[in-house]
Amino acid sequence: MANTPQAKKRIRRNARRTEVNGARVSRIRTFIKKVESAIALGDKTAAAAALAAAQPELARGVSKGVFHKNTASRKFGRLSKAVGGLA
Repeated sequence: MANTPQAKKRIRRNARRTEVNGARVSRIRTFIKKVESAIALGDKTAAAAALAAAQPELARGVSKGVFHKNTASRKFGRLSKAVGGLA
């Protein structure tokens, strides 16, 4: 258990940040799932619209530090390739 006041404060802060970051990651995953479901249905217009909505969310995740830049780039690249491959 933490003994110093600063260590106690860090525990409180880390708990808050974990909650906020978890919500952020969950939100991004939801946006990605919307794109993937539109791809699975073969609906190019819906997939493109969902991808356009997911891209800023991924970028926001990178800027907030919940995703690495390359991870977000890889996810976006794979999704855009899949959307582009639809008939």
